[in-house]
Amino acid sequence: MQTCCLSDHSHGKKGGREASRLLLLVLTGMAFVVNSYLARFFYPANPLSADISAAAGALLLAGPVFYFALRSLFRGQVGVNELVAVAVLSSFVFGDFQTAGIISFFMLISLVIETRTAEGAHASIEELIRITPTTARRLLDGQTEEIPASALRPGDVVRALPGETIPADGTIRKGRTTLNEATITGESLPRDKGPDDEVFAGTLNLTGAVEVVVTRAGEDTTLGRVRDLIITAEQTKLPFMRFIDRYAGYYMPSILMLTAIVWFFTHDTSRVVALLVVACPCAIILATPSALIAAVSAAAKMGILIKHVADLEAAARIDALVFDKTGTLTTGELGVARLAPREGVNPSTLLAVAAGAEQFSNHPTALALMKLAGEAGLKLPEPEDFHEEPGQGVVARLEGKETCCGRASWMRQRHIDISMVDINAEGNTDGYSILYVARNGAFIGWIGLQDQLRPEAAGALERLRALHVKRLGMFTGDRASVARDVARALDPLEFKAECLPDQKVTFVNTVREAGYHVAVIGDGVNDAPALAVADIGIAMGAAGSDVAIHSATIALMNNDLNRIPYLLQLARSSRRVIHQNLGIALLFIVGGLILSGAGYLNPIVAAVLHNLGSLIVVFNSARLTRPPAGESLRTGTQ
Repeated sequence: MQTCCLSDHSHGKKGGREASRLLLLVLTGMAFVVNSYLARFFYPANPLSADISAAAGALLLAGPVFYFALRSLFRGQVGVNELVAVAVLSSFVFGDFQTAGIISFFMLISLVIETRTAEGAHASIEELIRITPTTARRLLDGQTEEIPASALRPGDVVRALPGETIPADGTIRKGRTTLNEATITGESLPRDKGPDDEVFAGTLNLTGAVEVVVTRAGEDTTLGRVRDLIITAEQTKLPFMRFIDRYAGYYMPSILMLTAIVWFFTHDTSRVVALLVVACPCAIILATPSALIAAVSAAAKMGILIKHVADLEAAARIDALVFDKTGTLTTGELGVARLAPREGVNPSTLLAVAAGAEQFSNHPTALALMKLAGEAGLKLPEPEDFHEEPGQGVVARLEGKETCCGRASWMRQRHIDISMVDINAEGNTDGYSILYVARNGAFIGWIGLQDQLRPEAAGALERLRALHVKRLGMFTGDRASVARDVARALDPLEFKAECLPDQKVTFVNTVREAGYHVAVIGDGVNDAPALAVADIGIAMGAAGSDVAIHSATIALMNNDLNRIPYLLQLARSSRRVIHQNLGIALLFIVGGLILSGAGYLNPIVAAVLHNLGSLIVVFNSARLTRPPAGESLRTGTQ
């Protein structure tokens, strides 16, 4: 069945050109019809001129109507196009050229407006295609050559200058810059990038020249996958849409039978034509797809990829969410949570010694120490004789003094006495990774490190509770004490600790068996089984993860947890808009059938009301493309 009366909608530039040509034809034909009314008013003694003008306009306007109807018949489809054609043909048969022209005009002008509106709803999708660069500056043997971006292969090195877009996914080899990644992640703020940082095709290079080693090119880039996912989402159908397709073949015979009954009892041509016009279920057919396309487009703008529109329907029913801890509720990166110097040692001294000794290490502990030391503005001495024992610690000489940082067992192996400190007596340290520090064999203190909560986590969970999500949970492979600390910070949050993948699945199934519709949010790797068994699985940070984007039903292009409540809000709004659309459509169709059958509607008024219903549905759906007030600001500046 066609998505609307008269034609399947074309998308993008092609649809826009077709709509423009059709609009020109419609206006020309309508000019002849209007001229017929003027001729009849000013020259009543010469009705032939008015009839000729009306017939010319009606033929121009009816041509596309009959074309679309015949095209459907040749495709083996019988649907709403034929109802319109029968209504117009009936007016021709009875010599009412003005009515035939006006009916055709309203049907065609409705199609033009709907196409333009659909084109606006597709703007964000087409933007993804337009921003894909067509050329790239490839570096080869020290020379720069300009080649088509489609010719790039993994391993190639490309140069991006200020003001250019990155031609492929890759890693910066040389240079520093600031990138606008809004097209990929939905983040409104530019991000600074340097050597070893990942970049994505289609992002805008703002400030510096960089050399990038290509990791993914062409359709394999993140931008290409985004486009494919959106196209896939548009092509899927909800059960209600499949229901309409299944019973479309019965609709037209039923309407024709109804018109025959009306004709049999009334012999009123006007009633029959009006009934055929209002019977076209354009509004009810547009009710669901127009809302879903608008919602998918709005989600894409916010960095949310919905693989199938049916997932929107599932998201609207979600009343329980289960989060993975590491990398989802937390950053997945260690941060310094506590400095505990020995008596007589300044905390800044303890940090400077530890960070100075660790600064040649790439271990997450070293990175956390260096970050805090940089924020504190500490000047670190350069280590000498640096040596790292993997999994144990580091030893280096700082300002002539041997400095050791590492685990308790390693300290004992080096005969450093740390027995004077009882970590368990120092307060709640269960969630800490402990780093012991010593200088010249003497213990000077310890540092507690901890995976950090995402700064927006508490606010996002609060927004979910405000959306009446009844149950919030968390699973993790970490110790119960670590999970308890996170759950306490996000109270109330139930949790399951020390989980293997199959135990995560069991936890999710337990929540589902309690009668909840469950969404699981994770990284899409070790959480893949849980993502699969949930009603919907949401992968975090899919811009850099192939596994995440393929294992979950919905993927977030960044790690902002505020996208989760926005997704649920959008899903519920789309469901509400669909119900509104269906109510509007049924009101216009059923009401129109009753009024036209009773003789209260002439064909022209029926055409106006019919198209008014369709346009109200389309414009009502278009509201979904606008994010809630303050949403982009709140989620884009985290």
